[in-house]
Amino acid sequence: MPKFFALIIGSEILQGRREDKHFTFLRDELSRRGWHLSGAYIIEDDKGLMESTLKLIQAIPNSVIFSFGGIGATPDDYTREIAGQIFRNGEMEFHNEFREKIFKKFGVENSKHRVNMSYLPKDSQLLYDNPVNGMCGFKIDNRFFFVPGFPEMAHPMIREALNLHFPVNDHKLFSLSLRVFAPENALIDWMNQLPDEVTLSSLPKIEKDEAGHLKPNVEIKIDAKEQEVVEREMNRLLAYIQECEFNYTILS
Repeated sequence: MPKFFALIIGSEILQGRREDKHFTFLRDELSRRGWHLSGAYIIEDDKGLMESTLKLIQAIPNSVIFSFGGIGATPDDYTREIAGQIFRNGEMEFHNEFREKIFKKFGVENSKHRVNMSYLPKDSQLLYDNPVNGMCGFKIDNRFFFVPGFPEMAHPMIREALNLHFPVNDHKLFSLSLRVFAPENALIDWMNQLPDEVTLSSLPKIEKDEAGHLKPNVEIKIDAKEQEVVEREMNRLLAYIQECEFNYTILS
């Protein structure tokens, strides 16, 4: 099973000069296809940090990276170079198709710096769907995808990559969730007995009742590949909370 990661590169986001729009987009696009994000990183334009983050994600089995930003033609666009170091041992080459695309659009005389956008890690393939200016993103080994930082350019390319390589998750997960009107701590004994094949999500909240008193509650969600496993563990939870006389609401 693939594990999906977002790498969002841009000092301007961390400095508050631009709001990130990539995380929510990628999370929702994956969800529509039955996938989910395993992690997301927002980092500044720093070579060492970029290299460390890419190495970290690459080391995770079946990792898939969607990297946003840093593939333009300015001196602070390091992504192509770092990707070449991590995934191709530093081997880089001009991608002939992309280079000709740049020359055709801007002219050879006006492409002194723009042409560097086509200097990619060896054997990279292109992502084409950029409705703004037609400049390409790229992918490596159909697992590592690199797109511009501008959402209007990046998001169509991400959809292109997902539609081609990860259209639908055929490995269905079954899930059930409920809200228990009790402190999260009261359910830890049940949580500790969950088998390894069950994934648990516990979301505690504290809300006010009509009298203004603080009332804790917790939203519990469990997932598993087998429906009977989910139902068994949810029934075990229901028996427990009924024994404790906690109120609850079934969510799904």
